[in-house]
Amino acid sequence: MNYIGSKHSLLGFLTETMTAVAGDPSGCDFADLFAGTGAVGSAFRAKGCRVVSNDIQYYSYVLNRHLIENPEGLEADIFERLNALEGVDGFIYENYCRGSGSGRNYFSDENGRLCDAVRQEAERLRPQLGEDVYFWVLASIVSSIDKYANTASVYGAFLKTIKKSAAKRFVLEPLPTVSGERGKAYNEDILGLIERVKGDILYLDPPYNSRQYCTNYHVLETVARYDSPTLRGLTGLRDYSAQKSEFCSPRTAASALDRLLSRADYKYVFLSYNNEGLLPLGVIEEIMKRYGRYEVFTTEYRRFKADTDENRTHKAAKTVEYLHCMVK
Repeated sequence: MNYIGSKHSLLGFLTETMTAVAGDPSGCDFADLFAGTGAVGSAFRAKGCRVVSNDIQYYSYVLNRHLIENPEGLEADIFERLNALEGVDGFIYENYCRGSGSGRNYFSDENGRLCDAVRQEAERLRPQLGEDVYFWVLASIVSSIDKYANTASVYGAFLKTIKKSAAKRFVLEPLPTVSGERGKAYNEDILGLIERVKGDILYLDPPYNSRQYCTNYHVLETVARYDSPTLRGLTGLRDYSAQKSEFCSPRTAASALDRLLSRADYKYVFLSYNNEGLLPLGVIEEIMKRYGRYEVFTTEYRRFKADTDENRTHKAAKTVEYLHCMVK
């Protein structure tokens, strides 16, 4: 997925740095509590860690429920059956496709109907599939439909005309399973969950700026939940009042980080943040030093695709990623 803040391209830097500081992670208890698409948690599961994953967004929980909890080598013949379905007029088509009269153009009419068909069939078959296969299918739907989205990169807006990639027929592609011990995925507010989990390594990748993930990926949230929410406005936002992050506000980000670290029961805490985030380097250093020994590591990386749009004002092609480290 083309995901804001994805650490897929930084996995080498992250794993090498964390291993240099904390040693071989094999056999350790590892927590990835702003999990996103699960790139970091699944990488450490494959390295032999017992992984706890969490994200307040349900679509993220769905992805991590598969990547972190499902067994390696899971098999099912359901995908061929789902890809053979004819499209139906359901919530996705009726609310996110132009042909329905909604005025929104997130997917082609054909792909909106196909998404509805596979999503409805997955829900109908849930008792027969069992929870592991159900979440494998659901995670694959979320991951697959995103490839056909008619957006510049996120769901804050849609394009007026269907672009080339969005015009292709939707095909449901099974997400791979991950090797390693089965972990546990949560869908909670991190400030509550942190009081109930503990371990060796805690990795934190909070939002860096004021853009809420619940608004940037609201369509995927609806695909995942398929709960027929009341939508509002031109972009069709669902109610996201319960999913706002304190880390997205300059007024609350520092206090949220302080509360989080004060409750964390982990020997090593690693925090990803970049040079354009709401919290200055000095503020993060000051907070982390209250609870342990501090050091920081850096690397450069290319800016996320959405940040190069002509409507944005960023000048640099690259940003600096900081990996802040606290050792108790």
